[in-house]
Amino acid sequence: MKLEKKKELAARALKTGKNRISFNTARLAELKEAITKQDMKDLKESGAIFIEEKKGRRKIKKRKTRRRAGSVKKTVKTRKQDYVTMTRKLRTYLSNLKKRKKISLEDYYKLRKEIRASDFRSLAHMKERLAEMQEEEK
Repeated sequence: MKLEKKKELAARALKTGKNRISFNTARLAELKEAITKQDMKDLKESGAIFIEEKKGRRKIKKRKTRRRAGSVKKTVKTRKQDYVTMTRKLRTYLSNLKKRKKISLEDYYKLRKEIRASDFRSLAHMKERLAEMQEEEK
């Protein structure tokens, strides 16, 4: 006899998992007639339905994780992040100027060194410096 649907109903009525519910085989006729949640609750009280104990592993105290070379997570300082973003921005702008041949190689390398030394506050600042260099050439 299939009692899967009865198990599902009992699980919903008793708020447990299907695997934890077991029926008393001597009282299968009563179980067959039960069709409501209240019927299942009554059968549990009378002893026709058993709820098995939860299975699971024993609780073990968690070992504290060691703080060694691979597990130390440092936050990158914002100052360094700002430097990286600024240098990338300035270098890409410079390389585009070099590709379009708007700037000589000597000036390109001079400006690269200034970028490396963090001489520029922004792209606009570097553009001012470029304008000054171009005026000096004329």
